[in-house]
Amino acid sequence: MQKIILDTNVVVSALISNSFPTFILYDLVLTRKVYICLSDSILSEYIGVLKRDKFDRFPDFRPKADVVINIMREISLFYSNTPKVELLLDASDDKFLELAIASAADYLITGNTSDFKIPQFENTIIITPREYWDNYKPIHTG
Repeated sequence: MQKIILDTNVVVSALISNSFPTFILYDLVLTRKVYICLSDSILSEYIGVLKRDKFDRFPDFRPKADVVINIMREISLFYSNTPKVELLLDASDDKFLELAIASAADYLITGNTSDFKIPQFENTIIITPREYWDNYKPIHTG
């Protein structure tokens, strides 16, 4: 089964839109058709970002975010001993590359193509939600 990492912007997009991030989160991650990889620092970032007041304008955002976070806590593969990486211009995003090494994830899915300019890190392909959905999502039959 594929192991994926979701950048925070993908989780946010999944909760406020109905597009590829939504499909990935609800149709693959929460139904356990892929493994979601997490670290404490990334989970903390998810929680901090999802609590921002600016999302209050979206109907039912907080209840949906709480449910998603609680399910992700239960189903994720957690990695705590991640190596230190200092590669990206936005150093706060290095934690995603650190998790990529620790988890040997297949994909790091991000909408942040301005900071994640590299197509691959170690064995992890860095890809947009649309590229992932169109080309790499697992196909389940039956």
